[in-house]
Amino acid sequence: MTPPTHILVGIIGRVFWMRVDGRGTFQNSLQAKKALQRVVSQGVKNLVVDLERCPMMDSTFLGMLTGAALSLRETADGGSLSVLNANQRNIQLLTSLGLDHILELDSEGKLWQEERKRACDALQQCRESNADCKEAQTQHVLAAHQTLAAVSDANECRFHDVIEFLEKELEENHNAVPA
Repeated sequence: MTPPTHILVGIIGRVFWMRVDGRGTFQNSLQAKKALQRVVSQGVKNLVVDLERCPMMDSTFLGMLTGAALSLRETADGGSLSVLNANQRNIQLLTSLGLDHILELDSEGKLWQEERKRACDALQQCRESNADCKEAQTQHVLAAHQTLAAVSDANECRFHDVIEFLEKELEENHNAVPA
């Protein structure tokens, strides 16, 4: 049985730090998205996603990270989303999808040196709710995949079937009339 994933968060200096302790998946990506949105709305511009304890990410989690990075770019003051401590599998995923051009992928361990030292003591369990209705979760998964598809033509081909499936599922649920 796969151990549960915990999303650990904290403000360290001028950085919002999020550590994914377990797999980054569709099951916890909405919780992570809400945490990122909350701190950005509070004016935090520098976001770190620490993948040291994250063995893998699925496409929904990757799409959520991409959407957060793109949103930061669009703000008037700018901002950055740095990905630290990614293993080879996660680096390969990020680069093969072209996300290393959107996210700051620190594969050499040079970014946020002072904050790295303080991260272990400062992080707490993420308190964002992960309990949303099935339709909200499906919309979130769809948006994450649409974000990935918009990055490149190759990604559009990769995720076309998933997007089509999710759109049909949402349409069927919307058109379903209770008996």
